[in-house]
Amino acid sequence: MTTHRLDGGDLGCARLLILLRARVADLPAGDVVHLSTVDPVAPIDLPVWCHMTGHEYLGTVPGAIPTYAVRVVADPRDTDPASPWRTAP
Repeated sequence: MTTHRLDGGDLGCARLLILLRARVADLPAGDVVHLSTVDPVAPIDLPVWCHMTGHEYLGTVPGAIPTYAVRVVADPRDTDPASPWRTAP
């Protein structure tokens, strides 16, 4: 397992999920992404997105900037290319 860092900065929900979706697509199952973001709805959106896609939401990571951990799974469910907060048609 490798841990990868992804800086979401102040991106809003949609752009943050597009960034995360692209990052996990290139990683092997079991790897973990530490996503840092100041988006105030990230603690709500990320667990929901993980539930929808099948990736594993691991919770918060201690640190000065809010950071959330997501474990990549082998067979995630696809999301709509234009709307990563929706499952693929």
